Amino acid sequence: MNQPLLYKGRGSLSCTPGRFEKTAHVAEDDGWGSLDTPLSPMKTEVAIDCSQSAITYNDSPDLPFDRSINPYRGCEHGCIYCFARPSHAYLGLSPGLDFESRLLVKPDAPHLLRNELGKRGYQCAPIALGTNTDPYQPLERRYQIMRQILQVLAETRHPVSIITKAALVERDIDVLSAMAQQGLVSVYISLTTLDRSLARTMEPRAAAPQRRLQTVSALRAAGVPVGVLVAPVIPALNDHELENLVAAAQTAGALAVDYILLRLPMEVADLFEQWLCQHYPLKAQHIMALVRATRDGKVYNAALGQRMTGTGHYADMLAQRFRLVCKRLHIPNSLPALRTDLFRKPVADSGQMAFDFFD
Repeated sequence: MNQPLLYKGRGSLSCTPGRFEKTAHVAEDDGWGSLDTPLSPMKTEVAIDCSQSAITYNDSPDLPFDRSINPYRGCEHGCIYCFARPSHAYLGLSPGLDFESRLLVKPDAPHLLRNELGKRGYQCAPIALGTNTDPYQPLERRYQIMRQILQVLAETRHPVSIITKAALVERDIDVLSAMAQQGLVSVYISLTTLDRSLARTMEPRAAAPQRRLQTVSALRAAGVPVGVLVAPVIPALNDHELENLVAAAQTAGALAVDYILLRLPMEVADLFEQWLCQHYPLKAQHIMALVRATRDGKVYNAALGQRMTGTGHYADMLAQRFRLVCKRLHIPNSLPALRTDLFRKPVADSGQMAFDFFD
């Protein structure tokens, strides 16, 4: 393992280059104890993403949606386990510290979305937000791209599902509540642990666990269909909390609960193992052995139908525990389906009257 970079408020401990880079830089002590000096806080850098489209489509058979929107690239929450980290390698940046400190924003996303929804051949189906990076990460307070996207979707009566671990979603309760009355929105709050110390280390800039449960209650009180996603379940680290997490979610008002087993694709595996060795050195080897036991002896297996829940005896035991606690608490694993029959194309930004105006 290389010397860890211990930046306060950051999850990753290294800035290892992505898989497409030909060179790598390794920190070396110059003999004067330079690596023992506490590091200054790392500032977040923001750049503009000039993408020409807002909606991303997929044909994966084990995902419950075929389209999604990501207003940001990278995520300041800094969750060490985030499966989206490898996407930063496509930008020539590190899936490590760069992923949580060098971010890209899409200020044109609401305008692009409006244009795409207005295309003649567009067929309405639920759009997922928060599938790659959190749309309510700290940057959203400044840019408010997510709120503008929601306003476009509300105007066009387009269904949307949201996944977030940020309390900032409460800011948009006015829009979400109005959409919920028409059956157009559902929200899942991601919850990993009830241990504040573990959460602070593993998800350094995300809302505290108890704050997320308060958000569940606030959304439920506003009439917004809300569920909790226990993710990720990490063997020998937070898996013992599974039943308590489901119970806490139900007490807070969640209408559904689901879970996802830890996923460590590509660069995430090394980043996560380095984090384990630094923060949980006595457990690291055992945890990684159990991870491999759920992935056919490998650190990760991306096989469709298996990547969310894993395989093997340990994964089967987790699945059985989850089924039993949900049965005992009478809580389902999914929220009601969203309506698609209310969709109406947006008025063109150019002001030109639509052809179906008089229909």
